[in-house]
Amino acid sequence: MNNQRIRRVRGASAFLAAALLAAAGAASADVLLIERVEAQSQVARPERGLSMAQVEQRFGAPSERLDARGGQKSQWPTINRWVYPQFTVYFERDRVINVVLNKAAPNEVGPKPAIR
Repeated sequence: MNNQRIRRVRGASAFLAAALLAAAGAASADVLLIERVEAQSQVARPERGLSMAQVEQRFGAPSERLDARGGQKSQWPTINRWVYPQFTVYFERDRVINVVLNKAAPNEVGPKPAIR
């Protein structure tokens, strides 16, 4: 790595550290995002591309199957959502496209939900 690139990376790291420290003071009782990222790496979850049958075989039946969304037009695929205790699985038609960890505690801070 050249010296300019190293300085940029160090500068960005210092800025990120300062931002995290500032946020930590304001949200001392809340779960920080960095803690969620660390916890996420320890949770077994479905991989992208698995079928619904494979997910159910490996993780059991979901605690809740939410109503499907989309599919009104051929360009809009049907999105299914299955809720497990630790995560929610999003399927496009019958294949996993994303897995999102559920909140660990009510006081957990994260992205605000979309306005409905």
